[in-house]
Amino acid sequence: MHTKTISKQHLKQVFLLIFGVLLYNIDIPEGLNANAWHLFAIFITSILAVISNALPIITSSIIALSASVLTHTLTSKQAYSGFSEDFILLIIVAFLIARGVIKSGLGKRIAFIIIKKFGKSSLGLAYSIIAADMFISPAFPSNTARSGVLYPIVNALSIDSGSKVSNGTRKKLGAFLMMCSMAGLTLSSSLWLTAMAANPAGAAIAKEFGINITYGTWALAASLPVTLLYLLVPFVIYKIYPPDIKHTPEAPKIAHDALVKMGKFSRNEWIMSITFIGMVFLWVMSGEWSINKTAVAFLGLGILMISNIFTVDDMKKEGSALETLIWFAILFSLSSNLNEFGFMSWIGDYIAEWVSGLAWQLVYILIIVSYVIIHYFFVSQTAQMLALYSIFLGVATYSNVPAELIAYMLLFATNFSAIITPQGSSANVIYAGSGYITSNEIYKIGGLITALNTFIFLTVGTAWIIFII
Repeated sequence: MHTKTISKQHLKQVFLLIFGVLLYNIDIPEGLNANAWHLFAIFITSILAVISNALPIITSSIIALSASVLTHTLTSKQAYSGFSEDFILLIIVAFLIARGVIKSGLGKRIAFIIIKKFGKSSLGLAYSIIAADMFISPAFPSNTARSGVLYPIVNALSIDSGSKVSNGTRKKLGAFLMMCSMAGLTLSSSLWLTAMAANPAGAAIAKEFGINITYGTWALAASLPVTLLYLLVPFVIYKIYPPDIKHTPEAPKIAHDALVKMGKFSRNEWIMSITFIGMVFLWVMSGEWSINKTAVAFLGLGILMISNIFTVDDMKKEGSALETLIWFAILFSLSSNLNEFGFMSWIGDYIAEWVSGLAWQLVYILIIVSYVIIHYFFVSQTAQMLALYSIFLGVATYSNVPAELIAYMLLFATNFSAIITPQGSSANVIYAGSGYITSNEIYKIGGLITALNTFIFLTVGTAWIIFII
């Protein structure tokens, strides 16, 4: 059986190698330069390798990076540019701080408090985590930073429910909660204008088209589809990716007893709490005070290390953080250079020509669906919005699609499509690197949730926006 599995794996790898070589060497489409097409061939082959489970995401990424440099598709400076991005370092530091939250005992206490209030079912826990995310999201213009707040709590909930990666019980509860929290970020980021960095930037671009998007109008437009998806998404994940533990009626009492046993806050919990609250406060004020979020994270980590809550030995054990840094930095570099080479604008021009002369309703659907699918090639929501928003908005308005409708929907799509791949948002990466969920599972479940998000926004969301405008 094992030999058969290896044989299938090798066949997939050989097939993808042949596919990538053929795609790389076919005639370059008109309107693209050689580097743009060759990088696309390398990038899409590496993504297919992960989707088909032919290679782990880190292996596929490393091979793609090597191929892009050795074929002279990218210069070494272009290929390694992702390793200098500070927001990627923020993700890695969030991994390390999460370890401090667990080690200090604060994660255990927070987990028990949540279990005490909502712990009668795994579904109840999922709803409470997403609700907490939506509650804090207006004050967080960075969904990456928000994932750094939520992940330690979800991680603690999983561990203290007996669901661990190390002993093979990840699907007991942890995998389900991680997937729900990651899906919840697509909703919280869609709900508020200030919940994600690309939102206000997109609103500024829309203003150049004469479309005024305010905090209030954004919240009103998003309210109905996001509320409906809040009710649907955890339930759908519960059905298609169920936890082994479904009902835990005894959990609240166990959690209560555990809190009594823990007693008062320990020294380490106080230090961790103050550090964590301080980091959150500085992240919230980062825009107004011009504070670098990654520097704040490093400061927090430094305090934990001085306090011996997180040590050098702990850092040596965090192999998943290094693995995540490598594959995400590589894919970010490839995606960014695809955009720089003009591949994304070429797609935009092709779609504009494709929809020319069609009824506006059909143009509207095709543009939103295309925008969502194209996110497979982006490793940043903000990068996609900056590259394609004005192009797609211009195409739609030229085809008589109501300007306000398409302006809102494209910005919502920037957020609700973020779970389509493990690298679809920097906020995803901390969950993808947790060990609880595999890259292949994210492609499958994330794709289904993206389809659900798209369907609800295109139906209920469209009708609602047309009604209120």
